[in-house]
Amino acid sequence: MSDIFREVEEEVRREELAKLWKKYGDFVIAAVALLILGVAGYQIWRHYDKTARERASAEYAAAEALLLSNHADQAAVAYASLAKSAPSGYALISRLENADALEASGKTDAAIAIYKAIASDNDPILSSVARLRMGWALVESKSRLEMETLLAPLTDPTSPWRFMAREVLAYSDYRNGDTKAATREFQTLAAEVEAPIGVRQRANAMATFLKAGGDVDYGTIPPPPQAAAAPAAAAPAKPAAKPSKAPQKKKKGHKKK
Repeated sequence: MSDIFREVEEEVRREELAKLWKKYGDFVIAAVALLILGVAGYQIWRHYDKTARERASAEYAAAEALLLSNHADQAAVAYASLAKSAPSGYALISRLENADALEASGKTDAAIAIYKAIASDNDPILSSVARLRMGWALVESKSRLEMETLLAPLTDPTSPWRFMAREVLAYSDYRNGDTKAATREFQTLAAEVEAPIGVRQRANAMATFLKAGGDVDYGTIPPPPQAAAAPAAAAPAKPAAKPSKAPQKKKKGHKKK
């Protein structure tokens, strides 16, 4: 009897499965197809992404080589192209490097415009880097107050960029004629144990330079006196003509007898 009940139970299950398949089978097939397509698409995307990143890496290295070899104009063009077409990571960095290349080629206004745009993006790293580089690009021409306003987001005591921002402000003091403030700030930066080693080394060098009076204007160095022109050498005298030798007469000898 138990075998009969099992057979009946299995038959009922088959009928229920058949009904379910008839009702939802198309959806199951579609779901499986979508899953397969999704996996295939992901693999294709991974291959494309890897290829694109490898190409962007090679192009970025080529642009960097142009910049290092003093071809800033060509490097700016290459970085600008990468900023438009490269994967997101390379595109963001290339945008920043494009500004650096423009500044190196003398196109400061165009570089400043890009720095400002990146700084306003609020990227936790690139925005701060762009603000610092914009500071160095403007420090020769802006007042101390303008530099303070520009770098205010980076000078907070908790900011990891505070030491580099303070270095720009100390240099601004120097450029604006406040040598005492510049010397004091460079000395303070040189002693900051938490500051990056590069900042400390540069600050120490500037403090030493300023304390030694390197900022004092001693005037222009007079040009060396011009040496008196040497008198023109007299033309060498022509050698006197050698007197022509008169032909000597042959002595007549005595003939032997």
